Amino acid sequence: MSRRVSPATNRVYGLQRVTRVWSVSRATIYRHRRRSEASERRRPGPLGAMADEELVRAIRQLLTASPFHGEGYRKLWARLRFAGVRTSRRRVLRLMRDHGLLAHQRMGRPRGSRAHDGTITTERVDAMWGTDLTSVMTGKGQAAVFVAVDHCSAECVGLHACRRADRFEALEPVRQGVRERFAAFGKNLASGLALRHDHGSQYVSHHFQAEIRFLGIASSPAFVREPEGNGCAERFIRVLKENLLWVRRFATIEELRLDLIAFQQTYNRSWIVERHDYRTPAQVRAGQLGRMHMAA
Repeated sequence: MSRRVSPATNRVYGLQRVTRVWSVSRATIYRHRRRSEASERRRPGPLGAMADEELVRAIRQLLTASPFHGEGYRKLWARLRFAGVRTSRRRVLRLMRDHGLLAHQRMGRPRGSRAHDGTITTERVDAMWGTDLTSVMTGKGQAAVFVAVDHCSAECVGLHACRRADRFEALEPVRQGVRERFAAFGKNLASGLALRHDHGSQYVSHHFQAEIRFLGIASSPAFVREPEGNGCAERFIRVLKENLLWVRRFATIEELRLDLIAFQQTYNRSWIVERHDYRTPAQVRAGQLGRMHMAA
């Protein structure tokens, strides 16, 4: 700019005079000039244990090898640490966002006051279970899938597939959990356990309520029009859909049932939970039971 000739006066005015008349800082001119002259600008700060390209390749390998879909950047950061790669969560978030690797999320809608403002998770296992149902198409028609999930460890305690979604079939995942976690099935055997469910006809029926009362389970219906009250079971159903029901074809209900059993084992042993310091549901249960035995 200091060497440009004015077309009106045929004179050179210089950079200092021009910036003074325009009330522009010369530092701004020099900064933009250096930015335009630089071929590539590197991010400030230390580079880290590996370059961005290598870290992106490591993230892609973890996404490919993981048995689950829809894991966020925080779980990928934890799996990188498990693999011996030390980096920051913000860097993992930036790279996954730049390369389109973030999990897709649905945007909620604003609403007014809420009837339920507390937490639904518990401090110990087998204090509250959540149950719900979903459906999937098979080669023999539509099938119902009932689930039961622990509100503390996020562990799947029961999974059941059937043709009819009635009150009798809705009890099966609860029965599975009681037999597995309490080592028997009888009157008042599960005392101290609460069961969170919605207001579906299967769960509010006389037969369902009488069965859980026989086992000593307290009924804990979710708030009306507040699906977050049964959020633990809903969140597990989302994982189940994204990793099995929406990505597999099932010729028969029996094939679906066997795949559900295999998925339950994989989920309980491999799915990591952030609020438990990225431990799996099986690790959370084993840790709590171990402390209870030591205290006894």
